[in-house]
Amino acid sequence: MDQLDQRAELGEFLRSRRARLRPEDVGLPDYGRHRRVPGLRREELAQLAGVSVAYYTRLEQGHGQNVSADVLDAIARALHLDGTESAHLTHLASPRPRRRHPSRRAEQVRPELRVLMDAMEGVPAYLVGRRQDVLAWNRMATAVFGDFGALPAQERNLVRMVFLDPATAELYAEWECRACQVVSYLRLYAGRHPDDEQLSALVGELSVKSEEFRRLWAAHTLADNKTRGVKRLRHPVVGDLSLAFETLVLPDDSEQSLITFHAAPGSPSADALRLLSSWSAADPAPSPTVGTAEPAGQ
Repeated sequence: MDQLDQRAELGEFLRSRRARLRPEDVGLPDYGRHRRVPGLRREELAQLAGVSVAYYTRLEQGHGQNVSADVLDAIARALHLDGTESAHLTHLASPRPRRRHPSRRAEQVRPELRVLMDAMEGVPAYLVGRRQDVLAWNRMATAVFGDFGALPAQERNLVRMVFLDPATAELYAEWECRACQVVSYLRLYAGRHPDDEQLSALVGELSVKSEEFRRLWAAHTLADNKTRGVKRLRHPVVGDLSLAFETLVLPDDSEQSLITFHAAPGSPSADALRLLSSWSAADPAPSPTVGTAEPAGQ
């Protein structure tokens, strides 16, 4: 597929959100009759949103045109959407011309960022861009997360690695949580950039090769990138690691984020990171950030 079908995405998203609501969740009576569909019926949702059933049906079938902000707000309230979901609905409902070959500039990594990451001794760090492509990284990131440089550029993608790379899957102690996160982030990006052909290719590949990805993608779960938190890892050399992470969105490019990891001072994880740092410092290989000017998927 060349691009994601924005109309189909809108319909699937609305149906997924309607399916998760029960009549009692929205103050409607439930008479106990057998319901042929999970969640609310279309007519119930239309009633809550204050629109006609025919209009809402057309919208859910992807035939809505020039939907007003007031109608979208009413539907978002009826579906109990949060802020992230409401913004996603607006993106999906906004008409955009379909371009056969959309023009998107290649992602660049500023040299100053490479210098900064290399200077962060003992701190794993990597830079991610569109579609969660890994654009650059430092030596400690390689020591903790694996050798990004050994992968072809098109395979340096966090979503792809989580679902298709057994070593990455084994690394995350809470793999299911991590898998849901990366798919949720990708879903949000897809709503903003349905004309991204490389995104479509990535989704197509993962849908074919991973049943779990297909299931999570169909759920239409959304999440903004978490700015901070804790990752629990099962490192093949030093064992269990508990690393706090910080996500720093670049001020001059909101599609790129620098992600750093650190351990609590005096903790076993801090000792393990020091051990990994000493081993990686003894490695004569050049800095992994060298030679990564071509981002994944470009």
